Amino acid sequence: MKILLVYPQYPDTFWSFKHALKFISKKASHPPLGLLTIAAMLPANWEKKLVDMNVTALKDKDIEWADYVFISAMVVQRDSARESIARCHTLGTKVVAGGPLFTSERDEFDEVDHLVLDEGESTLPPFLEDLEKGQAQHIYTSNERPDISKTPIPQWSLIDMRNYASMSVQYSRGCPYNCEFCNVVILNGHKPRTKSTEHMLAEINAIYNQGWRDALFIVDDNFIGNKKKLKAEILPAIIQWSKEKKYPFLFFTEVSINLADDENLMRLMAEANFSRVFVGIETPNEDSLAECNKLTNKGRDLVASVKKIQSFGFEVQGGFIVGFDNDPLSIFRSQINFIQNSGIVTAMVGLLNAPRGTRLYQRLSRENRLLKDTTGDNTDGSINFIPTMNYDTLIDGYKYILNTIYAPKQYYERITTFLKEYRPRQVQGISKLRFYYVRAFIKSMWVLGVMEKGRTRYWRFFISTLVKRPKLFPLSISLSVYGIHFRRVAKSFSKTPTLKLPSPIKLPPNLTNTENT
Repeated sequence: MKILLVYPQYPDTFWSFKHALKFISKKASHPPLGLLTIAAMLPANWEKKLVDMNVTALKDKDIEWADYVFISAMVVQRDSARESIARCHTLGTKVVAGGPLFTSERDEFDEVDHLVLDEGESTLPPFLEDLEKGQAQHIYTSNERPDISKTPIPQWSLIDMRNYASMSVQYSRGCPYNCEFCNVVILNGHKPRTKSTEHMLAEINAIYNQGWRDALFIVDDNFIGNKKKLKAEILPAIIQWSKEKKYPFLFFTEVSINLADDENLMRLMAEANFSRVFVGIETPNEDSLAECNKLTNKGRDLVASVKKIQSFGFEVQGGFIVGFDNDPLSIFRSQINFIQNSGIVTAMVGLLNAPRGTRLYQRLSRENRLLKDTTGDNTDGSINFIPTMNYDTLIDGYKYILNTIYAPKQYYERITTFLKEYRPRQVQGISKLRFYYVRAFIKSMWVLGVMEKGRTRYWRFFISTLVKRPKLFPLSISLSVYGIHFRRVAKSFSKTPTLKLPSPIKLPPNLTNTENT
């Protein structure tokens, strides 16, 4: 068999970091880890090629070469996936599709030859067995939660690592929490399933042996879902490995805010060379946190928790949401104040959406408020349900948040606030100077200091950081470059006409919010 693995293109969103990646001559933030893992599960004697459409174009000759095209995608890649499937069929090549998009929306992709859904460790083997017999079915599904410690190491030889800003590894699947808007528990379950220490070290070693010496993203939706195993087994092993290899990787991952409650865990992560964590803050409004069942965030001083994590040597990136039923009109200013006071530089603010299968989707369906499927991009201004707040007010407020927090004044103030709290652990290894860092630094001075608005603020920040915090100067420049990306994406969204909801809008009587409407 000749197999072409295709990863569809992402639209330009806050998450793509497209405009920032240009400074370091990278084409994508992360490799397609799912497809690389699937490739390792296919028979070793099959020929395989991988096309990441975020890195290179998908060519007709690649499709024609293949016996089958395997496509995996998230919901945000829907448009590119549809286009790729149509091209494959035009050229007479059969398509095998899986991943979150197809698992969530299987009824929307009947044209796909074979849908291998849910978790590939459970559904790919029976598909391959039937394919060999010439009896491959249209759909393969499973409710099984497989043992991921048996998942093979991704086939890294299929990509050119130089195209990416970081590599990726998965340690666990599943989340112990049950936020109303989140589909992680639908796709991966409540109970975190983890890989063994030996397996994790083997995966990290595989990346190391490919020559990678840079950032490594542990992609888990909640890395600290099983704290006991992390502290007793995984982190001590990574610490020892990192010391032996002279700290070749800077790790980053996603965690819940209760990381701030465990100082021992934070010390171990810092010692293992973790430098950045993404935290779902969502909202500072207690009623909205209760509404969405974000119980880990409720009843705590969120700003203090963020600052404590920063003080242990982690840059905290944050996810924020507006559009909850309980959001008051003051939520827009509250979100801005929280983001500025916390020093969360990379603040990803999106509109609430209801992915298929979530408890939010089910509730809104019962309330007859659903409008369409979500785009998967909660930063494109779309919303797939009727909000309790007036829609135009919600969109205008959202634009107000973006235009404020990414403006040069507020953005540089936020970096300064973060640097005051940040206490990084000093390690050797990855800090080795690379030519593209120097080139990126020179380009950033030209773009931020000459071409962009806010030039004066940039130079004040530049000089102040260089004088007061010289050791943190490289990080401050990197964060400044991120600002270019955020401003350009926000500017593009601000020019987008406001979408109109069906008229007239009739909310159920129990949902009428006098203040908001």
